[in-house]
Amino acid sequence: MSQEPLRVPRRVVVVGHGMVGARLADELARRDADGALDVTVLGAEPYEPYNRVLLSDVVAGRTDVAAIALPAADDGRALVRRGTAAVAVDRDARVVLADDGGRHPYDDLVLATGAAARLPDVPGLGTDPGALPAGVHALRTLDDAREIVAATVNAPRAVVVGGGVLGVEVALGLAGRGLSTTLVHGAGAPMDRQLDDEAGAVLRAALEAAGVVVRTGVRPREVLVVGGRAVGVRLAGAVRDAVRDPGETLGAGLVVLACGTAPETTLARRAGLAVDRGVVVGPDLASVTDPRVFAVGDCAQPPEGSRGLVAEGWDQARRLAEALVAAAAEPRPAPAAAEAREHLRLPSDGAGPSMAVRLGTLLSSRAPGAVAGPAAVDTRGTDVVKVKAGPLSVVAMGRCGSGRATAPGERVVRLGDPAAGRYVEAVVAGGLLVGATCVGDARVAADLTAAYTRRTPVPADPAFLLLTPVAPAVAPASSPEHMPDDATVCRCNGVTKHDVAACVAEGAATADDVVRATRATTGCGSCRDAVCGLVDWLVAARQVAEEVHSSV
Repeated sequence: MSQEPLRVPRRVVVVGHGMVGARLADELARRDADGALDVTVLGAEPYEPYNRVLLSDVVAGRTDVAAIALPAADDGRALVRRGTAAVAVDRDARVVLADDGGRHPYDDLVLATGAAARLPDVPGLGTDPGALPAGVHALRTLDDAREIVAATVNAPRAVVVGGGVLGVEVALGLAGRGLSTTLVHGAGAPMDRQLDDEAGAVLRAALEAAGVVVRTGVRPREVLVVGGRAVGVRLAGAVRDAVRDPGETLGAGLVVLACGTAPETTLARRAGLAVDRGVVVGPDLASVTDPRVFAVGDCAQPPEGSRGLVAEGWDQARRLAEALVAAAAEPRPAPAAAEAREHLRLPSDGAGPSMAVRLGTLLSSRAPGAVAGPAAVDTRGTDVVKVKAGPLSVVAMGRCGSGRATAPGERVVRLGDPAAGRYVEAVVAGGLLVGATCVGDARVAADLTAAYTRRTPVPADPAFLLLTPVAPAVAPASSPEHMPDDATVCRCNGVTKHDVAACVAEGAATADDVVRATRATTGCGSCRDAVCGLVDWLVAARQVAEEVHSSV
């Protein structure tokens, strides 16, 4: 009797244990039922994976540190080495070298190294995020959040530099803690990448109503440091008659830098991989330099571009996990003997295009959006931007912002109501919602998000989108019993009432059980109350049904 050959697990090394790296490990474990993969994860931070999106909630005091933990993948399904950073990649030997001296051989390497905080080039800061003056902090890690919270105890005044999504969230959070807070932003209005001028004006008014002083159209000229500790920020003054004004000086014992991020590509550069803004990858997320190396999340630069949103990274993790598990089920043949390689080779030559052709094609098509051709990647639904700031609702998605040029066939409808602190814009094309902006109306924002992500056909008159619900949502239901099964309770992970009910029917008894099975609440976190309430109701209903059954 012939025996099946022994199958050696395919070795996958994931560098990075953040939100995307941890999700990839979990996606691999869920799909690899036959143990065809041997997964190792290297994480520089010593902690369990946590939800980086909710760090601003930690700063604001709305969320406890313990509540932002994500499901871990080191329960026998993957080997996770926390506090271990990758320092080099030997692509010839296919080995990752770690800072503890460890060597980790791989068949497939995935870079999920994320992004680093971008520091403004101003005197007083230096260039090393790890050597900032006391009282100056970026917000990228759990340690950053803890340090900022600790600093609020003795710092009555704060300056937040950068008025993007994170800057707005942090400024509102610090003001909510009672600090006199000033938000400094170089553009004419906060969140100018997502909002047009009218929407930005409504947001500015909401910030000021919450106690945040807003300084727009001005940049920091210097961070004032005395005795190694920040004492304030000097703003750049206007230039009149070739002479610059001294500029306003803002006193502050706490300075938070929210000036955006830069993909962390140091390891990739050292390994000789093609790097532009991020690690250049194709539609399959493989490096254009080495098909055995992949990149996902903030460090990757795919053909469709990247907006730096976690939903994009999670979608990439899902797609890559599917591909790696499929490859492990059908191992690729060993490479042929070395032969002469053309510098330029087109797909029509019978083989795949050469690296030079692939790289040139990718670098010429970096604009966000769908990619033409059979390998197109649909990014709709992964580009929803939501501000997490308590009662203030700001949501933008798809085609939005002042930089948007109206495309042929698009129709734009707006509702501007500054007196009520409300602004809504909907962009419609082909009978679908292709973009939206909503400030100050959480109910309409939720409905527009559902219509955008589900591709719900819009009304004949799109003006109804500005006020009228067009899809089922969680909020209007007076009881979970009245919620439709396809109502989405966690938009970030696409979890419906039916998914939660099925989980409870299979034995889940707590919200944590449901979170582990469905990942609900692990995105922006705004659905946690709805998910917990639904789970409590379903568990109670199941217990009643069991009691009735046992009494019969």
